[in-house]
Amino acid sequence: MTPATPDPAPLAADDYDALDAELDLLREHDPETPDWEFCEGFLAALVCCRREIPPEEYWPALFGDAFRPMAHMELVWRWHRRRQEIAQALDAEVDTLEDERALQPEVLDVRGAVLALPEGERGDADPAQLPSFGQAWAEGFLHAVRTWPADWTPPRDKEVAAMLEEALDDVAALAGPDSGEPALNMHTEGGAPSVSEHRLDVFGEAIWAVYDLRQLWKSLGPRVEPLRQAPQPGRNDPCPCGSGKKYKKCHGA
Repeated sequence: MTPATPDPAPLAADDYDALDAELDLLREHDPETPDWEFCEGFLAALVCCRREIPPEEYWPALFGDAFRPMAHMELVWRWHRRRQEIAQALDAEVDTLEDERALQPEVLDVRGAVLALPEGERGDADPAQLPSFGQAWAEGFLHAVRTWPADWTPPRDKEVAAMLEEALDDVAALAGPDSGEPALNMHTEGGAPSVSEHRLDVFGEAIWAVYDLRQLWKSLGPRVEPLRQAPQPGRNDPCPCGSGKKYKKCHGA
């Protein structure tokens, strides 16, 4: 009996550094290339989507039509490893996000990182104008939702449709700015405050919303396109049964 192939090890700091390096290379040719946090949110939406979106659809939606996966196999390899991690986390039965099995998005406190620098090294960066904690991740998630709207169409069941709307609203809330009073720094312990307590609550609600979306679509299964009925023949048309008679004198009588 062939032993089962073990799951790949979780991505480590070196893996994320390699991903950032790959994205920097792509950015040399396309300045609009997103950062990894945006990609991570996009990837989470792919895992949650009702339909399994194939690579030939999602690579252009994320990196543009010029992206060639075979030329960036290191990125692709780590992408699939991370996708498996996210799926496993969302399928784990966890009661708290502190559980080591829970989804832990790779997000950065960009404001906190800038505030942690000496003032002379901050350059022209205005922390207030930088993305809020978790914002790029949520924007990446919603980008996938907007790219394939038919796959996120609310089901007919009103209760389930309301659950879908509420979950997406929670993610959308994270895509907005942090307008609360900064209370802590998520980049470095003891750093200048950069994230509000309210923002952490919004972040947690968005993660739980992703769990809800994963379970909702898994329970409903893939969308089934309704069967199209054949057009009704005219009274003087040949009967579709093949009798050779006009429809009005055969099955249309």
